[in-house]
Amino acid sequence: MTDSITYPHKPVMVNEVLEFLIHKPDGIYVDATSGSGGHSEAIVRSLSKKGHTICIDRDPDAVKFTSRRFSHMADRVTIVKANYADIDSVLNSIGIRAVDGILLDLGMSSYHIDRSGRGFSFLKNEPLDMRMDPEDDLNAQDVVNDFSAEDLVSILKDYGEESRARAIVRAIVRERKKKRIMTTFELADIVSSAIPPSRRFKGKHPATKTFQAIRITVNRELYNIKVFLEKVPPLLRSGGRLVVLSYHSLEDRLIKRTMVSWERRCTCPPDFPVCICGNLPLMTRIQKKGVKPDKKEITVNQRARSAILRAAERTMP
Repeated sequence: MTDSITYPHKPVMVNEVLEFLIHKPDGIYVDATSGSGGHSEAIVRSLSKKGHTICIDRDPDAVKFTSRRFSHMADRVTIVKANYADIDSVLNSIGIRAVDGILLDLGMSSYHIDRSGRGFSFLKNEPLDMRMDPEDDLNAQDVVNDFSAEDLVSILKDYGEESRARAIVRAIVRERKKKRIMTTFELADIVSSAIPPSRRFKGKHPATKTFQAIRITVNRELYNIKVFLEKVPPLLRSGGRLVVLSYHSLEDRLIKRTMVSWERRCTCPPDFPVCICGNLPLMTRIQKKGVKPDKKEITVNQRARSAILRAAERTMP
């Protein structure tokens, strides 16, 4: 298999992912956000020759990386360009009703930040784009320049948890009246101008939350997670596993709450002594607390520092 060093992203918590995900070496597994194929490669290596891995990604560049990586293993790997929220349609299109495990890694890849040229980072002067799939209609320029002030405030508060949202939006509106805001450096400078040094967090760029909020909006990230989680349980065989890696509190809260709700399927009133509705749990959390990377991994891969892993197993009568 091709050496993973040649690919532009170091996968996070590989050992932990495999520990929670792989329970049937000859099963069918899905990497729903395959990126350049780091986790996918680890999954393929851990399976027997009878096992099969399905790699999904919405980014055409990621599909190219993964296709190159597994060009000599077409019999063991299927690669599909699609949004992970459409996982049911993807599986249906290739004639698969249920699988033994699904991985969803919600992290930004190193490629997107360092080499995509799509304006995901305020550290490089690039066009404001932020689309995971360049074929999508909405981009970051549209959000920054065309959304109403009130919508922008809501976006920064809801998706960036930005306490200075109104001040930042006032600065954005003031500048976009002069000319359209086109680049990452322009936006980062505008945001920085709205946050006085005394209100900034040490070691954190003042535009971090704004960029996160706009990226989430452009790619409909929280919506896609909700849709994906609604679809997952019926797609897993009995004992099948879901493993999710998230990187900020908005994602993790949504994932945790959904997994808890899967365990509580009983709809009887709380004061009923026994369950009479007969509704059984959809999934059971494998571990109640989220798993974080160890210090050794964070030392060699700083982008792992905010990761948290949650896993659940399909429960069926």
